Amino acid sequence: MTNPDGTFDASDALSLLAEADRSGVLSPGAVQNIRRWLSEPHYAKYAQQVQEHLSRGQWRELDDAFWTVIPFGTGGRRGRMYPIGSNAINDRTIGESAQGLADYITSQSPTNRLACAIAYDTRHRSRHFAELCCSVMVAAGFQVYFLDDFRATPELSYLVRARNCHCGIMVTASHNPPRDNAVKVYWSTGGQILPPHDQKIIDQVMQVQQIRSTPFQDALAQEKITICTAETDAAYTARVVREAFPGSRDLRIIYSPLHGVGAAAVIPVLTGDGFDDVEVYGPHAEPNGDFPNVPEQVANPENPAVFDVLIQRAQETHAGLVLATDPDCDRMGCAAPETMNPTGPWATFNGNQLGALLADYVLQQRQRNGTLSTDHYLIKTLVTTDLVRRIGDSYGVQTEGNLLVGFKWIAQIIDQRGPETFVYGTEESHGFMTGDYVRDKDGAVACMLMAELAAEVKAAGQSLHEKLDELYQRHGYHAERLMTIQMPGSEGMSAMQQLMQRFRQSPPDQLAGQAVTAVRDYWNQETRQADGSSEPLSGPRGNLIILDLADAGNYIAVRPSGTEPKVKFYSFTYQAPELVTDLAATKIEMKARLDQIALDLRAFGESTV
Repeated sequence: MTNPDGTFDASDALSLLAEADRSGVLSPGAVQNIRRWLSEPHYAKYAQQVQEHLSRGQWRELDDAFWTVIPFGTGGRRGRMYPIGSNAINDRTIGESAQGLADYITSQSPTNRLACAIAYDTRHRSRHFAELCCSVMVAAGFQVYFLDDFRATPELSYLVRARNCHCGIMVTASHNPPRDNAVKVYWSTGGQILPPHDQKIIDQVMQVQQIRSTPFQDALAQEKITICTAETDAAYTARVVREAFPGSRDLRIIYSPLHGVGAAAVIPVLTGDGFDDVEVYGPHAEPNGDFPNVPEQVANPENPAVFDVLIQRAQETHAGLVLATDPDCDRMGCAAPETMNPTGPWATFNGNQLGALLADYVLQQRQRNGTLSTDHYLIKTLVTTDLVRRIGDSYGVQTEGNLLVGFKWIAQIIDQRGPETFVYGTEESHGFMTGDYVRDKDGAVACMLMAELAAEVKAAGQSLHEKLDELYQRHGYHAERLMTIQMPGSEGMSAMQQLMQRFRQSPPDQLAGQAVTAVRDYWNQETRQADGSSEPLSGPRGNLIILDLADAGNYIAVRPSGTEPKVKFYSFTYQAPELVTDLAATKIEMKARLDQIALDLRAFGESTV
């Protein structure tokens, strides 16, 4: 209720909260966080809305919004938008994220010249949240460089580096459902935040009480916000095109931005690289945060279903390649005809297959033009196919592969080892990178290189799928699969912890008839053998478990998502090249193995929850 002087009286709301606590309709975490939002002055503007939820008995909504404090994951702070709540994306959680970032950098950088780059995508409220971040950073003394239209995440990474910014903020939830939004936070390198800064920023965010801001229009008038969209577009496009290789450009391409920002990045890059026969698929062209014309409104190029209508259009127009990028254009997906006949059957590629194809292409081109040596290196993550490593070995280059999930770890290796000898980085979730102009995956450069490869194999009388089979014959057959188990809400978090603990303490004895011979536990940094012995595990520390199977090169990785409420299972199968006498039969055998692994993993997971 409201007092006569206009202040909010929380007593009735706190009584309702106490009753909800006694009746058990709210989790302990939700009760604690709701009490803070009702009692502490810096949450006063939201207290009335909290009380209305309590009065209406909206227990599920309150519990989902308050059961925890929304964390930083592998890509930043991401979640469902809701006007109130510590576990939701709203003005408070976005504002305190920007304030905490500003406070931390100010404490670390005693200089009068502080700068931050900010951009946003096509999602609902992205522009609003971007302006809010601008207002907070300006009030903290930062000069803001602002891309004031829908733009790609890699362009934000480029802008951070180009303007020598201390940090960057990208408002996007990547390929998440329309209800979600997020901030991705970038360091001065142009890469996402790494230890120790990530935890220190989180600590600073948790201490934020007052969010200080300068009204956006006032900051513009004071020239504290520099709008630099056109010049950044031109510079970024030119720099991406410098990663191109010479060759055929005889290729018709269908491209989809999946209702996101990609057309502003991909089309200028393809045009700059000489591809002049590119059609942007009309039903996906409109920037729209509801993603209305993609299956289940999930604009994810990892999902083969989003390509169905694109393939149909390609067959109708005799195109040779279909490309798609996710809403913030840092991931690329691809489909191509299985043979040289564009009106015949088509198929998509998964992220591991694309990563291998592009690794071979980039290395081959670098070898041809004499810019490849044994000092050069590739980078991949622990859950990315070892086909990339084997391709690298065949060209005599090194591969950094002992990395956790997240392109920020790839970026860290580049800065540690030096960009001069970096060739290519990839992760299985459709992320690809070349060059030193960004420190994050880039859908535009991936589209450009994939178009070049498709045109090259077409000129050689080969399809992309036939090219992939050639790699399998040369380096062994690799087949991978990703499976997820959704675990939303406060109950889901507990279930995820239980499942990971069970994999550590009592993993399955076998999967798909293959004995589990070892468990690599990256959190406890030890490898345990089936006989009970253990030894130290060299590698990064993270919540990741890998189960090694009896056949060498066959293994399963398990990890909770850093950005979504689910557990991810990565299954890897392998057949050495000398054993691949019949590739078609090997594919059938490995598919059956992956099918059974999926069944066994799901049964194990469901028996836990």
